[in-house]
Amino acid sequence: MSATPSERSKASPGWMVGLVLGLAGLFYAYAVWNAVAHLIAMAQGGLSGGGWAVLSFGVAFPAIVFAFAYVIGRRRRAGELALVLLAGLGIVAVFWMSLIAYSLTLATS
Repeated sequence: MSATPSERSKASPGWMVGLVLGLAGLFYAYAVWNAVAHLIAMAQGGLSGGGWAVLSFGVAFPAIVFAFAYVIGRRRRAGELALVLLAGLGIVAVFWMSLIAYSLTLATS
């Protein structure tokens, strides 16, 4: 089945989709990098098994959200893909704040 000319003109160019994915990927990679640094810093003070599990999930969570956002937005235009990836970054930010709050309770107990 081939697309009609009007359907083809609505699709975003591949380089634009790649640019959106690359820029968003940098932000998601920054979230992973912060989670790894936080895990290392917290591990130096000693962690329980639950602490290791939660903080390790914090490392994997941004990559999971990025993959999920890509699956949702892969067939959409570049602007719509950017919005889906931005919403995913919002979810990652909320999870990160929860993780920081959890880490503060670990440090005080």
